[in-house]
Amino acid sequence: MTTPEIKDLLEAGVHLGHQRKKWNPKMEQYIYGDKNGACIINLVKTSELLEKACIFLKEAAAQKKNIIFVGTKRHISEIVKEEAVRCGTYYINRRWLGGLLTNFDTIRQRLNRLRELEEMQETGTLAHTNKKELSVFNKELEKLQKTLGGIKNMRGKADILFVIDQQKEEIAIKEAQAIGLKVVAVIDTNCDPQGIDYPIPGNDDSIRSVKLIIGAVADAIIEGHEGKVPDVHKSKNGYVKKLPNIIQQPVKTVQEISVPIEQESA
Repeated sequence: MTTPEIKDLLEAGVHLGHQRKKWNPKMEQYIYGDKNGACIINLVKTSELLEKACIFLKEAAAQKKNIIFVGTKRHISEIVKEEAVRCGTYYINRRWLGGLLTNFDTIRQRLNRLRELEEMQETGTLAHTNKKELSVFNKELEKLQKTLGGIKNMRGKADILFVIDQQKEEIAIKEAQAIGLKVVAVIDTNCDPQGIDYPIPGNDDSIRSVKLIIGAVADAIIEGHEGKVPDVHKSKNGYVKKLPNIIQQPVKTVQEISVPIEQESA
């Protein structure tokens, strides 16, 4: 298993922290110094801790544990989704629902509802639905896909969270800590490392920085799967059908369809 070298971390801007006035003193052990009033992260420690986190996640993947990538900041949400899909893990990239870990029985009901709606869409159950009912259906489906689409096929509860930005995902981390889940997190200089089992100090705002770190983590998980990456995001039949044109035209339907197929003939 190989992880990014220090020069790669440097080129991606992983060392660039927040202004000193915004720093969290608990991050001092991971800070090399200041430059123009901004904190500079110690990339030697970042490299060591990233490797440690990757080893842990590789072993977890080999044990088929449920890993969830969590990153809901708008500019990194697609990266989180792409890398999670690539390495066969689950993800939350839009909004963390309170109680997702601590009240999973309730969340499971919403997951069942999401699968039910997608099955209705696949089978064409709504072919004769009127415009108003179809609009309500699509709004509910879109909302559930945005918030829970990344974990809809997860069987059982989560085992590990991989989080981008401790501050942004504070609720998710607190829930994980409350039920004893392991947390791996990319933490910037304004974050609180307390309670993070595998901290990775680094710039959590830069797209290049985040992509490099998530990519390294995803590669480690793929190694854990021994190259046989599970497609955990397939629908029941491996695809989702589009609704016929006669009912798609009047209203805007959900766009987050995983793998479109040829449209049915009229």
